[in-house]
Amino acid sequence: MHDHAPTPGGGIRGAGSRRLLAMSLAITTVVMVVQIVGAAISGSLALLADAAHMFTDAAALVIALIASIVASRPANDRRTFGYQRAEVLGALVNGVILIVLAGWVGFEGVRRLIEPGEVEVAGTLMLVVAVVGLVANGVAMWLLSAAQRTNLNVRGAYLEVLGDLIGSAAVIVAAIVIVTTGWTQVDAIASLFIAVMIIPRAVGLLREVVSVLAESAPKGTHVAEIRDHILSTDGVVDVHDVHVWQLTRGAPVFTAHVVVDAAALADGRASGILTRLQSCLSNHFDVEHSTFQLEPAGHVEHEAHA
Repeated sequence: MHDHAPTPGGGIRGAGSRRLLAMSLAITTVVMVVQIVGAAISGSLALLADAAHMFTDAAALVIALIASIVASRPANDRRTFGYQRAEVLGALVNGVILIVLAGWVGFEGVRRLIEPGEVEVAGTLMLVVAVVGLVANGVAMWLLSAAQRTNLNVRGAYLEVLGDLIGSAAVIVAAIVIVTTGWTQVDAIASLFIAVMIIPRAVGLLREVVSVLAESAPKGTHVAEIRDHILSTDGVVDVHDVHVWQLTRGAPVFTAHVVVDAAALADGRASGILTRLQSCLSNHFDVEHSTFQLEPAGHVEHEAHA
């Protein structure tokens, strides 16, 4: 037999973690609204770009929280896997919105660089709003700092907030330059910097959506390694028709046909083999939904004939 070390899961599994994420979402959303209002009043494109940057985090948190609730709904005869794909559909919409926002911010930033002075930027108000954003992001990071060491989902939110912190810092630098020198073009430069930060994350989100919808193996999952673990289980002779995909992030599904030694089938050890295989997938590869078809040698030829 082989030993399996538990692997942390990617889902939201606990009221404590969910509560922390909800608090971070509340802070992020409030600051995002303040930045949008501040951008409209001050004329700062950088503030608006930073609000779009914070939208990426708010959207990710909303998707995760809603998906955790929707996914808890029981499966039925119509949706046999339940509603876990809700997260993927939401991520698809958010990814498209982010690409559009980043494109518009980039276009507007270049336009303001080419035509300086067309828009007046209130540097003082811009600075105040940016500082509020920096402080709020700092508080959110503090809330998540302890849990992010042990929870992967909270870790992801922590890194997202860190990105917001960097964006707010860029706006603060731009606001200080405007207040002290009057050079308003730095606002456009800061907005372009933030837009560049948004695009890779949006593209990565869409790439993950495509991977899930194409039913590709989850990132970091090595089918060959899973196959080796199955083959090393006592009583297993061969394995074929191995398939692994994911319903949504952190919800992998696995199926395989496993050829079992005839003596094991005759001795009634099939149930024990099935339990060990499912435990292997659950504990070592974090696959909670696995389906194995146990079959005797020669059955694969029968399948091909059928």
